[in-house]
Amino acid sequence: MKLVLFDCDGTLVDSQNVIVTAMTRAFQALDMPVPPRPALLGVVGLSLVTAMRRLGGDAPGFPAEELAEHYKHAFHAQRAEPGFSEPLYGGIAELLDHLAARDDVLLGLATGKSQRGVAAVLSHNGWQDRFVTIQTADTAPSKPHPAMVLQAMAETGAGAADTVMIGDTSYDMVMARAAGVHAVGVTWGYHTSDLLEESGAQHLVRHAGALVPTLQTIWDMPR
Repeated sequence: MKLVLFDCDGTLVDSQNVIVTAMTRAFQALDMPVPPRPALLGVVGLSLVTAMRRLGGDAPGFPAEELAEHYKHAFHAQRAEPGFSEPLYGGIAELLDHLAARDDVLLGLATGKSQRGVAAVLSHNGWQDRFVTIQTADTAPSKPHPAMVLQAMAETGAGAADTVMIGDTSYDMVMARAAGVHAVGVTWGYHTSDLLEESGAQHLVRHAGALVPTLQTIWDMPR
């Protein structure tokens, strides 16, 4: 069996406006200057407390845990607000339908989101039964530690040669290479193509329609 692991934010779901709004409200709740938008998006993919620490320059005494709590409250509060939108990127629904229909492919998630956040995405898109393994910030160290990928392989029985990690950030690529699996970077998310390649991406994909041919190329490679 082949295991295809996806990141969530920036890879499947375009959640940048929701993330920036929640980050902004978290910093404002503590009367702290809000980092610029590129800095906020640059930490997407990391576990929440790790992301806050990064935004604080890893300074001693920086209130990363408190900011993380305010962020979680602000993020989930947005779901009840009029106009809330966390859309899929173009072609993603069709891609997952295609892969799920194959009897030789297992799908999984490896994301810095919480289990609660993932559950909301799955429910909204009718994906409750789509992924056979779901690795989140609640069950593993923050990316780029390889634990999420290793745990997903252990749960499914997939080997490294048959596992592909697809993500939009350098954290995904470093995690994949550290776990010894194939690293595929998508260019529609939060990190640049150059950064993805520098971080170990073996393939770059510029639209969802190119992912299946890329996966087939990987699977057709000699072992």
